[in-house]
Amino acid sequence: MGLLDQRFENGNVFVTSVDTLLNWARLSSLWGMQFGLACCAIEMMATGASHYDFDRFGTFFRGSPRQSDVMIVAGTVTLKMASRIKTLYDQMSEPRYVISMGSCSNCGGPYWEHGYHVLKGVDRIIPVDVYVPGCPPRPEALMEGLMKLQEKIRGESLVKEKTA
Repeated sequence: MGLLDQRFENGNVFVTSVDTLLNWARLSSLWGMQFGLACCAIEMMATGASHYDFDRFGTFFRGSPRQSDVMIVAGTVTLKMASRIKTLYDQMSEPRYVISMGSCSNCGGPYWEHGYHVLKGVDRIIPVDVYVPGCPPRPEALMEGLMKLQEKIRGESLVKEKTA
């Protein structure tokens, strides 16, 4: 038995770090910016509907990049749309995350070889944290991608390490 165990026998006191507490709060309230570009957007909308209930993870879709923590890029990214995605990503406040949903946003999809107008992966213009494969991926796959993002957030530290 340690010193803290003897002092707080009721069990009403939790001892944790500030990083752990803040990460728990951040991963439990991710506000997603919907960026549906093609057929993957239908599956993303189904994830937000009552059957799959994306809200139970604390994820709500917002229409403004300034209110969003995570951008979900779902569908084919054309070269004309790439600059708009980059602008919206830059408008999001830190810390910000990106989920690439579907084969088209991951690597160009079926258009990767012959589509001169298609970006060969959204990771060429913005950093991607989680890739959700599929054409189109099922809502369960998007929920799993969100859980992977939550795992990543859980392990982050908000304090920058000083270098010597």
